Amino acid sequence: MTDQPFALCLHDADNVYVALRNIPEGTALPNGVEAQETIPSGHKVALKPIPAGAAVLKYGQIIGAANAEIAPGAHVHVHNLGMGAHKQDYSFAAAATPLQPAQTVAEFMGFHRPSGRVGTRNYIGILTSVNCAGSVARFIAEAAERSDLLKDFPNVDGIVPIVHGTGCGMSGKGEGYETLFRTLAGYGHNANFGAILMVGLGCEVMQIPDLIDRKALKDSARFRYMTIQQQGGTRATVDKGLAILRDLAVEADKAVRTPASAAHLVLGMQCGGSDGYSGITANPALGVASDLLVRHGGTSILSETSEIYGAEHLLTRRAVDVETGQKIVDLIDWWEDYTARNFGEMDNNPSPGNKRGGLTTILEKSLGAVAKGGSAPLAGVYKFAEPIDRAGFVFMDSPGYDPCSVTGQVASGANLIAFTTGRGSVSGYQPVPSIKLASNPDLWSRMKPDMDVNCGDILDGVSLEDKGQEIFDLLLRVASGEQTKSEAQGFGAVEFVPWQIGAVM
Repeated sequence: MTDQPFALCLHDADNVYVALRNIPEGTALPNGVEAQETIPSGHKVALKPIPAGAAVLKYGQIIGAANAEIAPGAHVHVHNLGMGAHKQDYSFAAAATPLQPAQTVAEFMGFHRPSGRVGTRNYIGILTSVNCAGSVARFIAEAAERSDLLKDFPNVDGIVPIVHGTGCGMSGKGEGYETLFRTLAGYGHNANFGAILMVGLGCEVMQIPDLIDRKALKDSARFRYMTIQQQGGTRATVDKGLAILRDLAVEADKAVRTPASAAHLVLGMQCGGSDGYSGITANPALGVASDLLVRHGGTSILSETSEIYGAEHLLTRRAVDVETGQKIVDLIDWWEDYTARNFGEMDNNPSPGNKRGGLTTILEKSLGAVAKGGSAPLAGVYKFAEPIDRAGFVFMDSPGYDPCSVTGQVASGANLIAFTTGRGSVSGYQPVPSIKLASNPDLWSRMKPDMDVNCGDILDGVSLEDKGQEIFDLLLRVASGEQTKSEAQGFGAVEFVPWQIGAVM
């Protein structure tokens, strides 16, 4: 990096700078370059001549090809930069260097479950098998709130209705069904739920007895279920639900916070509303925190397969073995087919907001997104909502759509979420607390009530290592009960978004 006040060069091989603030036309830049036009903050400016068709490099990696000749000092963006051809050298497992274990033991105060998992929250969930049960689930939760049901149960954090838009009008077999099945079962097992009431309509494709028969949910003390049709309609179901919630609250209230090692933390990592700073500040800082967690024996989950496109080679090289690396490539192949058969393309990203923030191609966005994964070896690759069964840094397949991706991570076992953003994001993911990391100081000042960490001060000289430690320390405090900004504002009621694959019939 340079020490220039207006722009950063991120790698010796790069042929673009990143603007640290709005650069007026005529501004002198490093190496005798002069800005040929106004360059918005977070955007790219050419530091040398780039011929038409030549690769444009940022982070020392190809982010696309110039589709016109670009002069030094010119703005580099959608008008002169496109995807271009790109081939990756996967070099499976070539850079899988184990991290040194931490010399100290990091702990948090968590809820120990019979499964051996440890929760960072202690909610009662009302989980629905189908959209048709969604309103009734909310009626039960609202009735519980009106009756002040939890006043006698101080160890219970709240009641969370989990409703969604699917569960019927779908095939009873195949990829779409299995994905929803894993998602519902995963929420039922998430360590942040002290107890679960599942509500169905009764005639839906996603039958509650199937979940029970396949032993996805089997702890009778913490899991109860019923259907609206069997109970005799809405009013009877709400009344029965209230009685069941009281029984479940008695069980959930037995849990108290006790010390647990950081090895019990499972961190889902997300980025949304990214900008040109995300890959410089918030994402690599979260990568440092991810490595710290892995060094303490914990687990971090990177996802959003459509947003590692063009950077997947950085993960295959860190895979612990060829088989694990090949799973990443297989996912990319599946996504290329998936988008093509649905008349889309992998470069539908970045979004309009991403582009206003300075990101031009999915290659550029992906290179910044992968930085959230730090440097730890890639220990495993999982399907959407598949239970994570090993510690370390892992990848879970998902769309780039944030609520859907987080839903999969929670179903896979995440008990914490860290969410980086450059444009600003307002969301929460009950039952799992989410911390928000702002990539730039302007966002931090504008949306401070929604942001938990200012990573923009990295641009002022705070080291990535110090910021990563700050994030890790906050993760431990949040895991111990400290509220995040999104929790304090009551987010989490609408962010359960299962991935719908296949025909809606």
